[in-house]
Amino acid sequence: MPSKRSIFEEVGETAKQTAAPGAIDRAGQGARGAIRIWLMVLFALVVVMIAVGGLTRLTDSGLSITEWKPVTGALPPMSAEVWTEEFDKYRAIPEYQLQNKGMTLEEFKVIYWWEWGHRQLGRLIGVVWAVGFLFFLVTKKIPNGWTGRLLFIGALGGLQGFIGWWMVSSGLREGMLDVASYRLATHLGLAFVIFGFIAWYIYRLGRTQADILQARRNGDSALSSVSSVLVGLTFIQIIIGALVAGIDAGRAYPDWPLMAGGFFPPQPFDLQPVWRNFFEDAGLVQFMHRMAGYILFLFGIFVWLRARKSANLQTRFAFNLVTAVLLLQMVLGIITVIYSATWQIAIVHQFGAVVLWAAILRARFLAQYPVAQSVRA
Repeated sequence: MPSKRSIFEEVGETAKQTAAPGAIDRAGQGARGAIRIWLMVLFALVVVMIAVGGLTRLTDSGLSITEWKPVTGALPPMSAEVWTEEFDKYRAIPEYQLQNKGMTLEEFKVIYWWEWGHRQLGRLIGVVWAVGFLFFLVTKKIPNGWTGRLLFIGALGGLQGFIGWWMVSSGLREGMLDVASYRLATHLGLAFVIFGFIAWYIYRLGRTQADILQARRNGDSALSSVSSVLVGLTFIQIIIGALVAGIDAGRAYPDWPLMAGGFFPPQPFDLQPVWRNFFEDAGLVQFMHRMAGYILFLFGIFVWLRARKSANLQTRFAFNLVTAVLLLQMVLGIITVIYSATWQIAIVHQFGAVVLWAAILRARFLAQYPVAQSVRA
């Protein structure tokens, strides 16, 4: 005679078929933690890339490799004959003939290794992105809505490679001693764009999608808006800083707060046509960098005062950090000018821009997506 099913057994069987709490929230989330770690590796590599790129510029090494070979260029010269061939190519360009004539092969090797290392880092970043992206794509671990974002990072990286050669090629032309400053600014600007997107994605992946949706409802729209303006002003200052580096304008007027005893640099509009002065006149370009720095600092103080009204403790702390870094960066800028932009100080100033950029983006993120806190906090 068949036994009767227990009511408790039926409930138990039904419970096995019921979705676990939070299953809907986990659907389509993918490997957010693993992807975040991968992006952190890319983040660190891009930071190193910006630093090495800055040192390559400060040591005048950027034109030491006169060809662009994306694949075969990964191998350095392996024999004395190849080294001689590379040196001969360098001796044929204006930088050697007008500025470095008489350089020895050993001296050439120093600048060659800087540029070669810079390009190798670019290749490494491309490989790390491609391997990670393909792995997460094939294993179907990419969260819903993130495939395009991660592919976008790779596309920007590929574009950066083309712009890098576009920049270098400008310095190989007749009469050029360095790369064109506006091309250098484009190259550095795109590096900060890539860096910014990676940082933003890391911030987002550090929170669950449900948390992001909830946090958006509690966001401070006014603070988010003014911090967006701060992001824009910071980017403009970074671009002007690249123009300064491109023509060594930081070494032109080593006095502060005046320039050669006056507010304006002497003869700021001598070049013709007039628009060239904004890119090529060392005095005017440094003046622009100074003024943009003052504006950025003052607006940063305004944003900080607005952020103090935020009810969220972490948001307020994030903007306190931005203000501290902003003050430090302004002091570093003044020291850089006073000491004629020696490469040791100049590279610290550039690294300060990286830290400031990441700090502002994080503060902007927390203004839009504040972290939940207790009523007591």
